[in-house]
Amino acid sequence: MGDVFKEQIVKRKPSAKDVAIRVCLCILVVLIFFAAIAMGAAQFSIIIVAAAGFGASYLMSFLNVEYEYVFTNGELDIDIIYNRARRKRVFSSHVNEIEIMAHIEDKNHSFENYEQIKDFSSGEIKPDTYVFLTNYQNKRTKVIFEPNEKMMKAISGTLSRSKLHKRP
Repeated sequence: MGDVFKEQIVKRKPSAKDVAIRVCLCILVVLIFFAAIAMGAAQFSIIIVAAAGFGASYLMSFLNVEYEYVFTNGELDIDIIYNRARRKRVFSSHVNEIEIMAHIEDKNHSFENYEQIKDFSSGEIKPDTYVFLTNYQNKRTKVIFEPNEKMMKAISGTLSRSKLHKRP
């Protein structure tokens, strides 16, 4: 049997909190602009406003989030990508460590008694939104993600049938 390698990108939908942060940052830049003018620092107001604008745009770049799922020979790695430029590994585990995996709306399987939750999905419940329980960083962790059909096929080839409960 050959090596198995699948990858997938999932874009996170901006939440109401993300929109509120963007609005607050814009209002803050405008307030800094008026404060600089009111202080009479005309020479420095352009520099101050430019710095505030740059800082706000830098912080807003962290609100543009994508997740990349990489499945390689039973190992599931999830990276977070900010603004399509900065990448950071946020989860890595072998699928053998998964206790149970099912669709997020599956009423037959309980996903309780966990210490932390990791949401690596778009933020919406879709037909391909799954959840699994695993021991991650010595804590029982509930992980939400959205594997496509190819990713699910690769995972189901490694994960035992008793642990994987696909949506009918």
